[in-house]
Amino acid sequence: MNIKPLADRVVIKMTEAEETTKSGIILAGSAKEKPQVAEIVAVGPGGIVDGNKIEMYVKPGDKVLTSKYSGTEVKVDGVEYTILKQEDILAIVE
Repeated sequence: MNIKPLADRVVIKMTEAEETTKSGIILAGSAKEKPQVAEIVAVGPGGIVDGNKIEMYVKPGDKVLTSKYSGTEVKVDGVEYTILKQEDILAIVE
């Protein structure tokens, strides 16, 4: 099943959280921070939203930083995705 976002929405797949800190401490599952880096899976067409023209600046395959608790989490075919608005993307990671 494919997910095709509408308007200015984007489908992302979060990257795995770090299991060890830089100093080598192994984190328990509950101590891991929610990751903020994700890969874009699908992008909506943009268009007119609330009377304003929305241009999409991201494309599938881009790695991005997102707001910490933004979007709606969905599970499709056993894989977890997040659907969010383009405005909740903070930056593209190069």
